[in-house]
Amino acid sequence: MIFDWTYFFSLFSMRSFWQACVTVVELSVLSWLISLVLGFVLANSRQSGPWWLRALSKVYIWLFRSVPLLVLVVFIYNLPQMLPSTGVVLGNAFFAGLVATVTAETAYMAEIHRGGLISVDKGQHEAGRALGIRFLGVQRLIVIPQAFRIALPSLINEFITIVKQTSLISVISLPELLMTGQRLYAENFLVMETLAAVAVYYVLIVSGFTLLFQLFERKMDVQASRTETLDEVALAGLRQVAHPIPARRQAARPGEPVALKLTNIHKSYGRHQVLKGVNLALAPGEVVSIIGPSGSGKTTLIRSVNGLESVDQGEIVLFGEDFISAGNPRVSSAMQKGIRRIGMVFQGFNLFPHYTLLENVMLAPRYHHQPPDRARNRAQALHLLDKVGLLAHAGKYPHQLSGGQQQRVAIARALALSPDIMLFDEPTSALDPELVGEVLKVIQNLANEGMTMLIVTHEMEFAMAISHRVVFMEQGNILADATPQAISRPSSGQSLSRVRQFIGLEGIN
Repeated sequence: MIFDWTYFFSLFSMRSFWQACVTVVELSVLSWLISLVLGFVLANSRQSGPWWLRALSKVYIWLFRSVPLLVLVVFIYNLPQMLPSTGVVLGNAFFAGLVATVTAETAYMAEIHRGGLISVDKGQHEAGRALGIRFLGVQRLIVIPQAFRIALPSLINEFITIVKQTSLISVISLPELLMTGQRLYAENFLVMETLAAVAVYYVLIVSGFTLLFQLFERKMDVQASRTETLDEVALAGLRQVAHPIPARRQAARPGEPVALKLTNIHKSYGRHQVLKGVNLALAPGEVVSIIGPSGSGKTTLIRSVNGLESVDQGEIVLFGEDFISAGNPRVSSAMQKGIRRIGMVFQGFNLFPHYTLLENVMLAPRYHHQPPDRARNRAQALHLLDKVGLLAHAGKYPHQLSGGQQQRVAIARALALSPDIMLFDEPTSALDPELVGEVLKVIQNLANEGMTMLIVTHEMEFAMAISHRVVFMEQGNILADATPQAISRPSSGQSLSRVRQFIGLEGIN
């Protein structure tokens, strides 16, 4: 049997085939976009909804990933026989095919989105919360953009699958590509030529969208960004528009001479008691370092100060106002307001990888409308980057910086809301030794400016040099709370002997 090339090429000028291509594209694009949105909602329901919603989401995903699309198409197209009212929509083959495809693809999309959501580091959520951004804001500004970038290759692949699956809609007589080809070869019996043309049409559609998606992926890929360091001329221009953030140092109320007060703080994970009745107070402008062996509860304590960890017992008061109390897991308006007054710098930086350094610093003030206009927000962010010595890198992404530079950006980001208190959770432990100094210098400058700071650190020399007081924790308790001078004295009492031993001063005269 000779392949009829003349007939084959004639099929590419046939109007019915190009109309069928439009039908395939419309059906594919609509199915992909609708299931993309519904799949994300379903994935979030499965991840963070109430137990009954999580259960329903799991059942939906299990069911519609199990039922073949062909069966679903036939069932939905014939559903008006059982429910006549659905005939208005489902009586149309295009809409019946769209509903069937969306119903099935939503289950697959949900699992793709779930994979993306799971891949976003927990620290990204916590960094958003530490900036006072609410749950929906964290999802919209931080989690979803990253999850979408992670899931994008799989989402694109699913679109290609949808394009090819539109051929199954031919079973309900929708005039898409396969149905159009079937009608032709039923008349002329040129099966191979017709199906070969149908295959080429599908290849053209898939190739066209693949090219578009590749361009989109390239635009979304911040890892490919290679922004250059600004020269002195550009820096001078930025410094002209940079504007310092007004200081917001609030003294304690009369009769309440502390900026931060922790009373009888208890925290347990199951049967493991991490904090055992901790009491601590910071005066305005005071720098307190918390030291101690690993597992002593230092990080849990500092994370409880801004609500990243709930407390089982006790209360935290901020400038004389109730801030956090036990038995109140919900974030109240007073707690949300208090969080915005506390800056947090994490051990692992937790910069937002999809934003430039400037955008990282601008994000929280923009969310809180503080200041309300974008130009002033940008000017203040530029000033903070200049303050930590990174103005020349303002347009870069975090992956283009060293660890020490990233931590300095994290400090600038925490300062963007003019906090009254700064928390540092082992800010140098993730850095190489040669990068530690540049971060400690920034913290030292903040101390010289009178910033109230609570620092968890393993840098003993730095803690002794910068702190007004050093707190030593062990096994969930504060064993010592003293000035560096008292700790350094060889004649210090037994309560400080353990501290001196820990920092390596015991036996030194």
